[in-house]
Parts: sequence; structure tokens; C-alpha cells
Amino acid sequence: MVDARGLSCPMPVIMVQKEVRKNAPATLEVLVDAQVAVENITRFAASQGYQVSVSQDGLDFKLTLTK
Repeated sequence: MVDARGLSCPMPVIMVQKEVRKNAPATLEVLVDAQVAVENITRFAASQGYQVSVSQDGLDFKLTLTK
């Protein structure tokens, strides 16, 4: 789980990049609170071969990246 709420881009993407490169997880959950972070993480994840599903809970977004 990567909790990047309250952080401005590019930090959420950098946090996800580090986790993907360090552990190469089959599934990774990411919490963010900005639509631009959702878009940027989705682009990065797709470039790494992940499928992304997004759900919204109030002002927060939960992205689930799966390979």
C-alpha cells in the first residue's frame, strides 16, 4: 500500500515507481487525493504493464494496480 495523499505530483508517481522497481508486486494499492495524480500514476502503471482500477471515496482515490 502506497499512501500518497496530501502530496503534489510528481511525488505520488515517484513513490509508486520506487515500490514497483523495488518489489515488482503483482498487485499494488495506492491512495491519492488528486485527479492529476490518478492520471499520472495510471499512465506510469500502464507503461509498466499494469492494469489500473480506480475507486473514489469522498475526496480520496484508491488505485489498484494488477499485472
